[in-house]
Amino acid sequence: MKPRKILLTEKDIPEKWYNIIADMPNKPLPPLHPVTKEPIGPDALEPLFPMELIKQEVTTDKWVDIPDEVRHIYSLWRPTPLYRAYGLEKALDTPAKIYYKYEGVSPSGSHKPNTSVPQAYYNKKEGIKRITTETGAGQWGSALAFACNHFNIECEVFMVKLSYLQKPYRKIMMNTWGAKVFPSPSEITQAGKKVLAEDPNTTGSLGIAISEAVERAATRDDTKYALGSVLNHVKLHQTIIGQEAVAQMEIAGDMPDIVIAPFGGGSNFAGLAFPFLRLNFDEGRNIRCIASEPSSCPKLTRGVFRYDFGDTIGMTPLLPMYTLGHNFVPAPIHAGGLRYHGAGVIVSQLLKDKLIEAVAHDNIEVFKAGVTFAKAEGIIPAPEATHGIATAIAEAEKCKHEGVSRTILFNLCGHGNFDMKAYDDYFSGNIVKHELSEVDIHQSLAKLDTPEIL
Repeated sequence: MKPRKILLTEKDIPEKWYNIIADMPNKPLPPLHPVTKEPIGPDALEPLFPMELIKQEVTTDKWVDIPDEVRHIYSLWRPTPLYRAYGLEKALDTPAKIYYKYEGVSPSGSHKPNTSVPQAYYNKKEGIKRITTETGAGQWGSALAFACNHFNIECEVFMVKLSYLQKPYRKIMMNTWGAKVFPSPSEITQAGKKVLAEDPNTTGSLGIAISEAVERAATRDDTKYALGSVLNHVKLHQTIIGQEAVAQMEIAGDMPDIVIAPFGGGSNFAGLAFPFLRLNFDEGRNIRCIASEPSSCPKLTRGVFRYDFGDTIGMTPLLPMYTLGHNFVPAPIHAGGLRYHGAGVIVSQLLKDKLIEAVAHDNIEVFKAGVTFAKAEGIIPAPEATHGIATAIAEAEKCKHEGVSRTILFNLCGHGNFDMKAYDDYFSGNIVKHELSEVDIHQSLAKLDTPEIL
């Protein structure tokens, strides 16, 4: 019988996170102060983050130690399995070999606890009593609720209103772990009130929810803010995925030609792809790494590379990123975790330097891919995960058309067991194809008054 599942043991959980900045030929540009537009140092981040996370945010060390207590909690679900997708290969009738790393076995059902656990750990070490955050589809919010409960820290989550209404069981999941959850924009912050005054019927966005969470964190000395994607230290923590995958591919006697992951802010993609990019840097390999985003929020494929705010109101530092503009509010797609206007700094620089690729898929195409995968492999993927599957299927079909065999690896970042409303809408014909026009993008970018990058 052909081996289908490649497993590691608890002793194989990586002892260090990989920091790709150490290997990048062009280092990311510095963040800028939101008012003075001058470069800022680590001290500017102290009101929001514990010092150890700030150190990780700015470090150029190639490897960062994972605390033993964090590794111990990781062992609840790590190492995660890597599968050979024989069923999908057969369904596609492709000569390609397809593998997927499955992060849906975590307590919250996605890759997000890989960073929520260390973030809660470092906050606890500094005596923080409460953490505020935002969440799109609820995967990050539930992961942080899980981690905060473990360390006895209060957790406050601003959930994008669209997802708050679409995914009630994600909210209940967070409540079960003790978190307070508010639909964003809300009436409990000045940022939320401002947005609602301008558009009472807004569906919300991650940028708006970030503004609310940051504002709340600034009101109490015992409170910090946590982000589930975009920032350097978040991507750092997620590299545990790719490190395990490298070891598992070696056990399988194979190595991917193509590595694929969904893209919202960058943590999902970074987690799988960065350790394989390390092989390109260190060993001269030529592994293609592809970020897969929704065509309704295409910052990598159709955005501009310039300084922009990470939130809607303009409370965060200015970051050098591919962006659609911080005022951009994406269409109400079910992949709530991918509805973010900008891309993380590291990923943006890698794309600018043509070290990675990006593609976009419409919301009909991704659900078709998700159903194909579910029928072939038995796991119902989260709407975010269907984007990576759509790219993997497209690459496998290219192999069939060209008559060549390539090895494809993608990140199945989470299950869709709490997202059945999305599949119900798909089967009922309530999901329509949505793509941004050039006019939409131009109008959003025209509002930017942030520094351009030469």
